[in-house]
Amino acid sequence: MAKSGGKRKKKVESLFLVCEETGDYNYTIRRKPGGEKLRLSKYSPRLRKHTIHVEKKK
Repeated sequence: MAKSGGKRKKKVESLFLVCEETGDYNYTIRRKPGGEKLRLSKYSPRLRKHTIHVEKKK
């Protein structure tokens, strides 16, 4: 019998985007491991303005 040619699952990890000013975990993202840490300008609901958010693992 031949093995079925199913697709492989891609490695994806769940990460949090944490506000640098308040330390709040405001966003979750899924991305491939490796590469540089993300630094994005995202909206912080507590401060009601855009702040820098950095990537942090669980």
